[in-house]
Amino acid sequence: MSDHILASVRSPFRALAAVFVPETSDLDEPAWGRLESIVRGALATRPPALQRQVVLFMRILDLLALVRHRGRLAALDPATRTRLVERVGASRLLLLRRGVWGLRTLVQMGWYGQPEVQRSLGYRASPAGWAARR
Repeated sequence: MSDHILASVRSPFRALAAVFVPETSDLDEPAWGRLESIVRGALATRPPALQRQVVLFMRILDLLALVRHRGRLAALDPATRTRLVERVGASRLLLLRRGVWGLRTLVQMGWYGQPEVQRSLGYRASPAGWAARR
């Protein structure tokens, strides 16, 4: 997925990230760049059709916010934004629930996949397994 495609939904992506990982609401540009780089890398291995679906779903959520609350996702207060995403995530339509789950997974991968975040949480897993901890 090229940077241009993610850039087209940067504002709703960041608003959604703050719903799934509240710590992201205070990130600076370099930190956002690291998070978005991990997400782009994960999506780059997926078919172009899936990449387009992810972008389209973020646009749909942004439009839904505009229709229901007269403001884009980024303009909504955190509580309203969270309620909207939770409502969509609890939809009777499996496709909508999967979309929210997928976005949550991407955001969490982008956040918790950063070595600095892992260190700050005390995460010490290693590819070497338990032997690395001894």
